[in-house]
Amino acid sequence: MPLDPDGTPQQQPFAERYGTDEGWSFGTLSVHAGQEPDEQTGAVAPPIYQTSTYAQDGIGRPRDGWEYARTGNPTRRRLERAVAALEGGGEGIAFSSGAAATAMLAELALPGDEVVIGDDVYGGTYRLFERVLRPKGIIARYVDLATDPANVRSALSPRTRLVWFETPTNPLLKLVDIAGVADAIASHHGADGQRPLLVVDNTFASPAVQRPLEHGADIVFHSATKYLGGHSDTVNGIVVTSRPAVAERLRFLQNAIGAVPGPFDCFLVLRGLRTLALRAERHATNAAAIATFLAARDDVELVRYPGLRTGRHAHPQAAIAARQMRGFGGMVSFVPRAGGAHGRTGPERAIAICESTRLFTLAESLGGVESLIELPAAMTHASVAGSPLAVDPALIRLSCGIEGAADLLADLTAALDRA
Repeated sequence: MPLDPDGTPQQQPFAERYGTDEGWSFGTLSVHAGQEPDEQTGAVAPPIYQTSTYAQDGIGRPRDGWEYARTGNPTRRRLERAVAALEGGGEGIAFSSGAAATAMLAELALPGDEVVIGDDVYGGTYRLFERVLRPKGIIARYVDLATDPANVRSALSPRTRLVWFETPTNPLLKLVDIAGVADAIASHHGADGQRPLLVVDNTFASPAVQRPLEHGADIVFHSATKYLGGHSDTVNGIVVTSRPAVAERLRFLQNAIGAVPGPFDCFLVLRGLRTLALRAERHATNAAAIATFLAARDDVELVRYPGLRTGRHAHPQAAIAARQMRGFGGMVSFVPRAGGAHGRTGPERAIAICESTRLFTLAESLGGVESLIELPAAMTHASVAGSPLAVDPALIRLSCGIEGAADLLADLTAALDRA
């Protein structure tokens, strides 16, 4: 350790001390990455830089590079460093929402380019590619990547710029072998003669469960509104990439287009990250209990949860889950069987269930401490109606919170029995 002139050991700056790779566990990283004490005061809870601009030391001499808050903000920079560390490296770039992060990534494609997309994605992603980008000449091709990652080859062309998918997918909870897709596109020459960039939406898993960069992805992104923030009180999005040129381009787009999050929203996500490891464990424990409960009921037609390995509702890609995930996440999807107490159709029962739970709040979004229930076909995925990506109208999606498992099971039992 360097010494001061009087022989006293010099202290490393907080950012260096906390930025050093110590081989820490994910739980330790989630508490400390990007969260080093404030250099000015030593404040353990870093301050929120709620400012729009910065005093400069002279013309062309911004202090420590800070000049305008759209271009950069210390609170936002902490969030970007934190999520990059949790994803296993690279550079983080934060945006005003998950949708904004999606749109900025799509800006990497140019008119005439093609994007290969997994055939089960968030409705907003489909809406962006079909109703905003297709008219501009960017063509999306949707492919089943869960059954076989090699299926991606059938959609590749000399114009392919990006290969893009979710895993687990929204809302069917399909799993895609990230390394398998990376291998399948490794030798392909797409747009500009370059290998397509592999983009993975990690929102449903979070880095507590899965780190796509370790499996060959070039870019990973999140709606940080969900598990990263974890408390349903902010809207935010973030991208992490291991490719310096991609990071540079995304930084340019962040500043040029301006879809940046405010500092208080960044603070809320930073605060949420500190409990991410603990929350992820509880989400997964509750989801496993709920999936097992649903799988045992005769009035449930289908259950999808990556942790179900045996029985009629065993997940078809359970082996992939075991290989590339640490745990199985907090999302469960299921389809109720027609019949029930009132002889209803499957979709009718699904509506009745969604409208009668007490602890499971009927709402869009996911990943918060509270449990949510929704009907994707009429809510988050209404935009895919009538398309090949249309969702079963009886499919129910659960975001399992951190409440007591017994209470959640009792709530679902009552709703299913009444439906």
